[in-house]
Amino acid sequence: MVNFVGAGPGAKDLVTIRAYKLIASAGIIIYAGSLVNPELLGYAGSGCQFYNSAEMTLEEVINVMADGSRKGIEVVRLHTGDPCIYGAIREQMDKLDALGIPYTYCPGVSSFCGAAASLNLEYTLPGVSQSVIITRMEGRTPVPEKESIESFAAHNASMVLFLSAGMAGELSHKLISGGYPGDTPAVIVYKATWEDEEKYICTIETLEETAKKHNITRMALIIIGDVLAPARYNRSELYNPYFTTGYREAVKKE
Repeated sequence: MVNFVGAGPGAKDLVTIRAYKLIASAGIIIYAGSLVNPELLGYAGSGCQFYNSAEMTLEEVINVMADGSRKGIEVVRLHTGDPCIYGAIREQMDKLDALGIPYTYCPGVSSFCGAAASLNLEYTLPGVSQSVIITRMEGRTPVPEKESIESFAAHNASMVLFLSAGMAGELSHKLISGGYPGDTPAVIVYKATWEDEEKYICTIETLEETAKKHNITRMALIIIGDVLAPARYNRSELYNPYFTTGYREAVKKE
């Protein structure tokens, strides 16, 4: 069996119980290089074999999985955060399907959640933003034209950008061109939840300056939106005493 496992955002105790058990029982672990906290590998048994996928091609990863499967060894493919976000898992699963190798998928805590926890942030404040856009700048991997930064910026919703810290200047220009005011709050979170986490509050206009000042080019999230510094927001209706839910009746106003 091959088990795709979310390693969480970085802190070694931010993995699920299921993930911990899968890591502990694995005979082979293929982990996502420097993106995965090496302390997580300490949960594995003494005879476990480790492979750093940063040094491997897709074909080499699949070969290790297939070899382990033939030998009856439990294989863990350890991805950073939750594998469903920029994890390149679909192509691996398709290869395993073609080979008839079974697999499971254990979700993890995404770094965009870890960053929010570090900032005590709620992405969906009533009256400010009720949507979270998770996207990235175009690099070697293209982004569909209809998913341009400018088109998303027009909504002025909360936005989380992966894989974009090294292009902060271009990102800033696209965000403003799309419709965000230049003074919209922003924050750069480097290695969210790791022991060496760094976070820098700025604005869209000062994104590039801030990234350069602190020499941040990778392993960082950029968060954009008024939820970072709301002037005001609405109280949730769910906990409003004058709002009826499926579990309680509203209090009558006097």
